[in-house]
This record gives sequence, C-alpha cells and structure tokens, in this order.
Amino acid sequence: MPNNPNFVPDSDVTLYALFGGTFDPVHYGHLRPVAALAQQAGLQKVIFLPNRVPPHRPQPEASPQQRLKMLELATAGNSLFTVDSRELQRTSTSYSIETLEIFRKELGESQPLSFIIGQDSLLSLHRWYRWQSILSLCHLLVCARPGYAMTLERPELQRWLHNHRVFSAERLRQRPCGHIWFADTVLLDISATDIRKRYHQGGSCCQLIPESVRRYIELQGLYQASQGE
Repeated sequence: MPNNPNFVPDSDVTLYALFGGTFDPVHYGHLRPVAALAQQAGLQKVIFLPNRVPPHRPQPEASPQQRLKMLELATAGNSLFTVDSRELQRTSTSYSIETLEIFRKELGESQPLSFIIGQDSLLSLHRWYRWQSILSLCHLLVCARPGYAMTLERPELQRWLHNHRVFSAERLRQRPCGHIWFADTVLLDISATDIRKRYHQGGSCCQLIPESVRRYIELQGLYQASQGE
C-alpha cells in the first residue's frame, strides 16, 4: 500500500517510472522490490531500460539481445511492466541523463516522471554524468538495498537529499519532477554478480530468477564455467 493508507491516486495523472540496468541476468532482486515500490507509490507503469554500454561497471556477459529476451520473459504477463529497448540500439555509453531527456521530451513538461534507483546508486549518484540535472527531469524513487548506509558521504550532498526528499507518495503526482522518495521495499540480498558466479561454479539459481529466465539461460549456454571466475 502507499504510505498513506487512504491515498487514492488521481485518475487523471498517470505516474510512469523508468528502471535502468544491465540485467545480466534479470532476477527477483530486481522484480520483487520494484513491484512493491510500484504498489506503494501507485505507479501505473514501470519501464525496464536495459543498458548497452554501462558507464560504471564491466561489460555484460550476455549479449544485448539475450538480456532483452530475458527481460521480456521475466515481465511477460505482468501489465505493470514493459520493456523499452532503445538504449540497446546505442553504440555509445548509456548515460541516464540523456535517456531521461528523451523521455521528458516525449512526455511533455507537465507529466510526472520517475526514475527508480537502488540505495547503492543514490550513494554514488554524485559521480554520475550531469547528475545535478537529473531532478530537473524526474523524481527519484529509491529501493532499499541490504548493507548500504542512509547517509551520503559529504555534508552538501546530505543537504541536497534533505532538500528534495518527500515522505508522501502523493507528492510525486503534484509535480513533474524534483522529489526523492524512499520505498519501504523488501530487502533481498540477490545480485546478478552472485548469480553469474553461481553459474560459473556449477551451482543452482532456481530460487533467484524466474523459471522462464532459468530455462533460457540453460538453452543459450549462458554464464558457463568456461566464461568466468
């Protein structure tokens, strides 16, 4: 439920949220917290945006087409989720700010738009390309992550968070951008890195990923021991 149990979303205002990542592979640590966040915030649509060339991490093991297919399998039949492949068409580095600018232009200046990030990403946001402009384009919706602090590393960054943070999901519909809101999501200690490592070592990931994704990984021979660690 939203933070306010009496909260009834304004039917005239649709709240979209973008959720970017490598998704190598997509797993329940992505899907379940985002579904809970969507319920709390009253989101009508969560748009998964797989990156082609992520700027802050090693290149994916799975190809862009394989990661897209895994996302499509994982979100099939869920009307809340959709997948947007535009970043996979890029040949240059995927910067969130540039994608947000495109969505803002498509949606117009008055449509509320949100961007879902993990708590770990919030802590490093000041290292992102043109990070100071992000809140001029969208709201930030933050999913809790196990083991990460709630305090940013410098006082001026903490003041920035304090100045933009809101505690009511209703506020997300009242402006097109500019707020930071924390979801009370389940803490799932699952990572794509750990899943790949398990596969490299011949382990099982049945409880960590949807069955359709598991079958696809096996069919494609992804994350085998010969690839990795």
